[in-house]
Amino acid sequence: MISQQSWTDARFLWDFQQMRHVVRPCSVAIGLGSHDLGVADVTATLYRDGMAPVVVFTGATSRTTHERMPRGEAEHYRERARELGVPADAILVEPKARNTGENIKFSRALLAQEGIAVSSVLLVSKPYEERRAYATARKLWPDVDWICASAPVSFSEYVAAIGDERLVIDMLVGAQQRLMIYPDQGFMVRQEIPTDIETAYRRLVGDGFTSRLVPTTVACD
Repeated sequence: MISQQSWTDARFLWDFQQMRHVVRPCSVAIGLGSHDLGVADVTATLYRDGMAPVVVFTGATSRTTHERMPRGEAEHYRERARELGVPADAILVEPKARNTGENIKFSRALLAQEGIAVSSVLLVSKPYEERRAYATARKLWPDVDWICASAPVSFSEYVAAIGDERLVIDMLVGAQQRLMIYPDQGFMVRQEIPTDIETAYRRLVGDGFTSRLVPTTVACD
C-alpha cells in the first residue's frame, strides 16, 4: 500500500516538474523517448496544430521499454505519429539515444545533418520530466529557446493511464534526484529546489521509492 503522505509528496514533485510554458510555434518539436506513447500523441497534436513544421523522435530502448518497444522508442513513436496523421516526410528518427543528454545531443546533430535551422524547440516529454528535460537541454544547447510541453493531465489521471502507480512515483523520485545532483556533474543547468520539494523527495526515498535513483557519480541518464 502507498500511504497518503507518499501520494501527497508525489503530487508535490509532479507539480514542481511541470514548467507551465505557453506553447507557441517553434522551429522543431523533439519528442523524448520513454515508456509513454503519450509523448508521441502530444507531439503529433502540436504538429497538426501548426506548432512545428518537423518533429524529431529520439530514443533507443531502456530497461523499462525493451519489452514493450522492441523496435526502439523513437521508432514506436514514429509509428504512433503516422497513425495520428503526421506525414512521413515531417518526421525524423534518432534511434540511438539512451539518456536525456544523448536525446538532445543526437537530435541536434541530426537536425544539423538535415540542414534544418533551429532557433526554438518544443521539447515534449512526460509531464513529470519537463523540468529535468528543460535543465538538460539548456545546458547542452543553450543558444535556442526551449518551450516544454506534455500531456495536459492531472497526476491521478496519469497514474491511472499508465496503470503502475509505483513506477510513476519511482520515476518522479528519479527525476527529482537528477535535478539535485546533475548540475554539480555538469549535465544540466541548476534549478532552485524549494525546501518543501526536497523534503517530499527525501520522504519518498525513505519510503522505498528508489528504483530509479542513480549513484552520484554515474554518467547522465
